[in-house]
Amino acid sequence: MAGERWEARLAGAGGQGLITAGIILAEAAVLAGRNAVQTQSYGPESRGGASRAEVVISDGEIDYPKVTGPDVLLVMTQEACRRYLGALKPGGLLVADQDLVDEVPPGPYRVVRVPITRIAREEVGREIVANIVALGVLVALTEVVPEGVLEEAVMARVPRGTEELNRKALRAGLAAGKGTAAR
Repeated sequence: MAGERWEARLAGAGGQGLITAGIILAEAAVLAGRNAVQTQSYGPESRGGASRAEVVISDGEIDYPKVTGPDVLLVMTQEACRRYLGALKPGGLLVADQDLVDEVPPGPYRVVRVPITRIAREEVGREIVANIVALGVLVALTEVVPEGVLEEAVMARVPRGTEELNRKALRAGLAAGKGTAAR
């Protein structure tokens, strides 16, 4: 991946924490010595409206900060899948929350379906950390940043007093990602 531009789009609904996840992913890339830029957009409603974070990572200069054709698309709602799937690069990776995204049309991409929100709720104990579970899944599947660096970025960004909860969420996501094969 040296010098290559790598793009990710994380999309879902407001309140799912995907913008925070995008910020953490970009910060992890910087901690790993790479260049990164993160952009975001969300609907007028903070909770429930459309939400999207985009991250561009490169070893070289980043001449354009927007995602044009993501290598990875993480979707946490059916609407996000419908809205953004068409932009995914051929051969790209679609990571979908299997409980919240019912239909994934066939296409020239790899698909990994993981029960991200259910893992957060049942294994970690709090649905609010689904974004951190999702980050773990994404990094386990792509290896875009080292796991230790990702954990460092998560710990630097999460609210004080929630470090252990978020560490547990990250580890659950990493384990889920490693246990899932792209088809």
